[in-house]
Amino acid sequence: MRRARSRMMAEINVVPYIDVMLVLLIIFMVTTPLLTQGVNVQLPKASAEPLPEAQKEPILISIDDGGRLYLNKAADPHAPLSTAKLEALVKPQLQRTPDAPILIKADEKVPYGRVVAVMVLLQKLGASKVGFVTDPSGHGNAPAQGSANPQARVGMDAEVLS
Repeated sequence: MRRARSRMMAEINVVPYIDVMLVLLIIFMVTTPLLTQGVNVQLPKASAEPLPEAQKEPILISIDDGGRLYLNKAADPHAPLSTAKLEALVKPQLQRTPDAPILIKADEKVPYGRVVAVMVLLQKLGASKVGFVTDPSGHGNAPAQGSANPQARVGMDAEVLS
């Protein structure tokens, strides 16, 4: 009679690792939408190609429908700022990194003159290019149909007034 030898199993049980990875995936899926910074504004519709992912976090200036200014790098990004306060916050950032990407996220109801005033301020501070955040769900002035929360696209081809 042969003696049955019991051998040790040399397999790794990966089920606990899969469970951990699924929990992490769910956590990341839930928290990612919460990381969006800025003020909720109605973006104008425009078809523009998205920019490639930038290594630097952009300076995001938001203008709500009341014309109030907000800065994502301020102490409180949801607190409105005066033009002088915005200038005082943006100037040192542009001096440290003059090639920092600057984006303007303006509500479509904001008067054009208000956006131009912010662009002129940025030009005085030394910004060479400014991008605009738009809503890609529509073409031209056509309103978006069936998109409650569209993803924003950024176009950096707009040069500051020279």
